[in-house]
Amino acid sequence: MSEAAVWSALYVGIAVLFGVGVLILGGPAMGAEYFAGYLTEKALSVDNLFVFLVIMTSFRVPRADQQKVLLFGIVFSLIARTGFILLGAALINTFAWVFYLFGLVLLITAGNILKPSDSESRSPDNIMVRLARALFRTSEEYDGDRLFTIHDGKRVMTPMLLVMVAIGGTDIMFALDSIPAIFGLTQNVFVVFTATAFSLLGLRQLYFLLDGLLDRLVYLSYGLAAILAFIGVKLILHALHENNVPFINDGEHVNVVEIGTGASLVVIIGVLVVTVIASLASPKAGRSTSCPPRAATPPSTSPARSIPRSGRTSSASCSPRRPSCAGCRRSSGRRSARRSS
Repeated sequence: MSEAAVWSALYVGIAVLFGVGVLILGGPAMGAEYFAGYLTEKALSVDNLFVFLVIMTSFRVPRADQQKVLLFGIVFSLIARTGFILLGAALINTFAWVFYLFGLVLLITAGNILKPSDSESRSPDNIMVRLARALFRTSEEYDGDRLFTIHDGKRVMTPMLLVMVAIGGTDIMFALDSIPAIFGLTQNVFVVFTATAFSLLGLRQLYFLLDGLLDRLVYLSYGLAAILAFIGVKLILHALHENNVPFINDGEHVNVVEIGTGASLVVIIGVLVVTVIASLASPKAGRSTSCPPRAATPPSTSPARSIPRSGRTSSASCSPRRPSCAGCRRSSGRRSARRSS
């Protein structure tokens, strides 16, 4: 825990020092854009940890292998977000109406984060996992950290590969609302990329630092919904101000009040502070009530076989290694949001 805290503080310090350099060399406007983008992406990355936790708990990933899974998830997330950054920048430079689309995506995402979800949406079996199961034979047992193993004389996939497929699919879906969010704060590609990269830096250490504490952030979903909705409104106002869509005001610019970067930074910081304080002060923090039972083996369409427990409990109730119902709602709400958007 202490080592994770030291490394997490070091990574945050590096990100802050870089932001100070941007502030000095790029000016107050660019510095404010960087810090606003960094805080937003960091909050979304913390929410990403809830989904990672749900996936690794459902697949019962051995503790010793969780760091490798997290490292893969973070690297793949950076690759996916880099691709979406380049695509988003190209679309923005070519089509001004993209701001309307980004704003609408964020508003829909914010609304769906708060929607109650059913137990089916908590399943880690996303479309990529189901496709992998349909195309390849899978084993029900881990073979160390191997992705493939020999079972009954045949080469089959292990649950470790399925976990990484599930994590990769989740990373892509997270990028779909993460990138529009930061483009709502700045269109500077350098700021967008660096803020995104630094927000992912140290996420693996942060996972273990917050291990057992993630379920205490019971109001994180409300805070993220407020931030995404705020940025969505900001994007639509900017789109109206730069409007060239023929059927809106005859293709002319609309005189609306735009929200500045400084005001955006203040709102984001304020929402995050209130969310954290309210969560930690709430009697609901860390409480596990009516959490649905979880399977003792990885989700599968084939007859289940026992999985090495690696010291993990099979209790149906929530525990520090199982997301509380609030955590389930947060992660599954994000997945429902992406399906709707």
